[in-house]
Amino acid sequence: MNPTTEKTIHQLGYGGLVPFVLLTALIWLVKADLTPFLALSLSAYGALIASFLGGIHWGVGFKAGGEVPRFHFVWGVLPSLFAWVALMMPPYAGLPLLGLLLVACYVVDKRTYPAVGLGPWLPMRLRLTVVATLSCVLGAAAL
Repeated sequence: MNPTTEKTIHQLGYGGLVPFVLLTALIWLVKADLTPFLALSLSAYGALIASFLGGIHWGVGFKAGGEVPRFHFVWGVLPSLFAWVALMMPPYAGLPLLGLLLVACYVVDKRTYPAVGLGPWLPMRLRLTVVATLSCVLGAAAL
């Protein structure tokens, strides 16, 4: 991968943390009447990110063709389903579930990425997961 593309991936990945951190901070700082909107926004963003992480596995599966374990396709839909459940829950309960789901996505990726050549991205994935998970947990703690 060329350095420009790698830099772009890092910028987009870390930039994707801005809504997590900003919404979490705002939940703690704003008046109580805005908290439900912010909590729902944080929950929705966490659910979208979890769905995105699952979708990567479909891309891996399609790229590998018939040689990839079907696990990638099965796992690829599970984060979306669990995220949807978390989004339907009150944010004080759904946000911790989303945090747990983000950790589960990382654990699965840590076990599967190296076999498909994506192992070098795991350090960044870990940092992104830690910040996103903490944001979900701290957001829930403020509710």
